[in-house]
Amino acid sequence: MKKGKLIYEGKAKKLYQTDNPGLVIQEFKDDATAFDATKRGTITDKGVCNNKISTHLFGVLETQGIPTHFVRLLNEREMLVQRLEIIPVEVTIRNVVAGGMAKSLGLQEGKELHSPILEYHYKNDALHDPLFNEYHILAMELATEEELKTIAKYSFEVNRILLEFFDQCGLKLVDFKLEFGRHKDKILLGDEISPDTCRLWDKTTNKKLDKDRFRRDLGDIEEAYQEVLKRVCERSRV
Repeated sequence: MKKGKLIYEGKAKKLYQTDNPGLVIQEFKDDATAFDATKRGTITDKGVCNNKISTHLFGVLETQGIPTHFVRLLNEREMLVQRLEIIPVEVTIRNVVAGGMAKSLGLQEGKELHSPILEYHYKNDALHDPLFNEYHILAMELATEEELKTIAKYSFEVNRILLEFFDQCGLKLVDFKLEFGRHKDKILLGDEISPDTCRLWDKTTNKKLDKDRFRRDLGDIEEAYQEVLKRVCERSRV
């Protein structure tokens, strides 16, 4: 697969054209950002870890009937994926109170929720990805009613699958972000699933093993990403 010109660079990834117009190469970077990119840094080999973790988790989801953009792993930092028309709606699923939910609602971080919560955020860096709902999405014509139903269905199913998988890894899935896109006439899960996009706590100690270690200056950042990779790979071999 020939790697072509750079077509997009975000905070954590780059996308490159290939000789197939329907496929792109997704490259994972070591750059780390937080708080709308007002905090910046580098996490050594973060890109390698996130590429491998995402590869394993996309595989788990595909076997459970969740269609994703993942095609195959190319090397330590790159994967081949289907080219998507990204829907500018970020989905957050919350199982435990943390982060923005704790701050905005005055709830104690770590409180287990009675049932998972689905939130939509408008994917717009200039506006700081504001929280909005399905009525906004439909009125702004960002997605159709049928697409939203599919996105919600897939999101809750991803949560069910990953809760079980991470539990078997000795990890608590606190919350996570998903992005979806259109490919031909289908909705596919895109982006990545990694400690950059998930809050993952050790099931026994509640030690944070995700990007919160960078956000909150907790130290042992590289070690946390490596630990998640180790546990995911070990579980995938079972």
